[in-house]
Amino acid sequence: KDKRSRFWGVYKRVAEEHDGEFLERYTSDMDIVLVFSGLFSAVNTAFIVAMEPNLSPNPSDTTNALLTQLVQIGFGNFAEAGSMPAAPASSWSLPPRTLWIQTIAYVSLSMSLLAAFGAVLGKQW
Repeated sequence: KDKRSRFWGVYKRVAEEHDGEFLERYTSDMDIVLVFSGLFSAVNTAFIVAMEPNLSPNPSDTTNALLTQLVQIGFGNFAEAGSMPAAPASSWSLPPRTLWIQTIAYVSLSMSLLAAFGAVLGKQW
């Protein structure tokens, strides 16, 4: 019985040393992941906000077309003004390059937030 209790005492000490080193190493790694993903998310969000106006037509184009139509009506040029209001937004389309860039930006932001979430879960575990 004495040999068994000594074995388990040594095992407990070695296991605690190993677990302590393991937790210290991975806790510092998760801290680094949290800092990096936080900074990356902030910068990525700034780029997404800057590119947001490219996702919709320019409202001033619609205003200018409607004002031109009103001026034509004011001058009595009903034929040039047309019977239907101008809608330049209906002819607007999102360029494929802009769509791809926005998609990549949103996916990278999602992955960064997922990495931060995983690191927080790992630290709490």
